[in-house]
Amino acid sequence: MRHQAGHSASLNRIALSATLHCLTGCSIGEVLGMVIGTAADLDTGTTIALSILLAFVFGYLLTMLPLLRSGLTFRSSLWLAAASDTASITVMELVDNALMVVIPGAMDATLGEAQFWGSLVVSLLLAGAAAFPVTRWLIARGRGHAILHRAHAPHPSEHRHGGEALS
Repeated sequence: MRHQAGHSASLNRIALSATLHCLTGCSIGEVLGMVIGTAADLDTGTTIALSILLAFVFGYLLTMLPLLRSGLTFRSSLWLAAASDTASITVMELVDNALMVVIPGAMDATLGEAQFWGSLVVSLLLAGAAAFPVTRWLIARGRGHAILHRAHAPHPSEHRHGGEALS
């Protein structure tokens, strides 16, 4: 039973690290899309579409950079990023944008209003929380970010545990 508890804690750490990594890229794109859409006075649908597009671009980019630095080709890096991040970014974007639409006044607030930034922060935090169990489930089955751990050697800041690289 003790081994199972240790494995679960390790899995939770890996899933949390992967979720936070994904949330970082997603947040960069989401915030940038919302800022551009709001500043340019784009309609809600266009702003959301731009935010989703940029969330995927930045989410994949943050995953691809270390892969490219390790010598993988752009095509292989993109495939690995898509395989590891698509599910979690999709969940984050569904939750985040749904909340932005249903929070009263969030999509009508200007960049100088606390309503805009507060709604965005709350929606991103809840989106990350919603993506965590999905990310954990995928990693436990050797999918999602687990693919990245098999694709390249661990980064020097990572450590080894039982022959598996952990973040």
